[in-house]
Amino acid sequence: MNRAVTLNDLILGGIALAAGFLVAFLSRTLLHWLAKHAKRTRWSGDDVIVDALRTVVPWAAIAGGAAAAAAVLPLTRTVQHHVNQTLTVLLIFVVTLSAARVVAGLVRTVTQSRSGVAGSATIFVNITRILVLAIGFLVVLQTLGISIAPLLTALGVGGLAVALALQDTLANLFAGVHILASKTVQPGDYIRLSSGEEGYVVDINWRQTTVRQLSNNLVVIPNGQLAKTNMTNYTRPEQQLTVLVQVGVAYDSDLEHVEKVTTEVVAEVMTEITGAVPDHEPAVRFHTFGDSRIGFTVILGVGEFSDQYRIKHEFIKRLHKRYRAEGIRIPAPTRTVALQQGSVVIPSQRSGEDRVPEAG
Repeated sequence: MNRAVTLNDLILGGIALAAGFLVAFLSRTLLHWLAKHAKRTRWSGDDVIVDALRTVVPWAAIAGGAAAAAAVLPLTRTVQHHVNQTLTVLLIFVVTLSAARVVAGLVRTVTQSRSGVAGSATIFVNITRILVLAIGFLVVLQTLGISIAPLLTALGVGGLAVALALQDTLANLFAGVHILASKTVQPGDYIRLSSGEEGYVVDINWRQTTVRQLSNNLVVIPNGQLAKTNMTNYTRPEQQLTVLVQVGVAYDSDLEHVEKVTTEVVAEVMTEITGAVPDHEPAVRFHTFGDSRIGFTVILGVGEFSDQYRIKHEFIKRLHKRYRAEGIRIPAPTRTVALQQGSVVIPSQRSGEDRVPEAG
């Protein structure tokens, strides 16, 4: 259009723009009310969706009002095209950021619900966020009239060079994806590596796995190293496990009585100590005729790995107290050493390491 801008044009444009802002305000108020109700539900995904809509819908209303105002005004075809293109790019930008937030939030919700309470697997969250942002960037270029075919070709060639330069980084990335996809290790699991590191898996990101030791220190392990090393997972296939406690009694003990008393102590610990497995069946297994004792193994059930220390502590205290009350002896290791002093032989019994003094 080549005619001059009239007062009516300005009034109509102002009304269109004001209507866009009014719709944005009303929609944001409505979505704020919906957000309060979404927090009351168990599923956290609706919180993520409503939060994203609170950003997209108001901006879309404002962009629509601005586009309507531009359509009312007598602008030239070139100016009208640039205005529409700018508003479209702005809307695509807002939608892309909101979509990235929604997808990343939903992925985080799924990983947290399947991984345990100790943390979240950020590797999938970061990958999905980058993919959504990249798609949005390509859509913006296409909207601006820039051909993306040469760009994709250049990215393919450049990506090959980058892959060769970042072999270790990519190895850690794909190792992390493989670890999570195979579900051999998940955040919240307690693991022990053949190199000695052990603890709860806090997070698995694009480069490394973070493990929190029982001492509350963090150990950072590259994903590639974690995928290659021998590892014991104490949480899978199930969190409950059994621990073995070695005990020994004197040879003159009544083994039937020993087994009965020990079984009673095990049942008492399993029902009274937090972290034990109440329905665990007490098990006592004699296995060795030792130098000074008959050895046997007591099998205890624990809810998860770190509970074993408290349960073993209480079991040993209660078993020692019960043995003393029942008159059951737990002999210390002994060794008899003959010391020659003239024509007298003196037997000597020592516990632990025996040191034989030189004959005078």
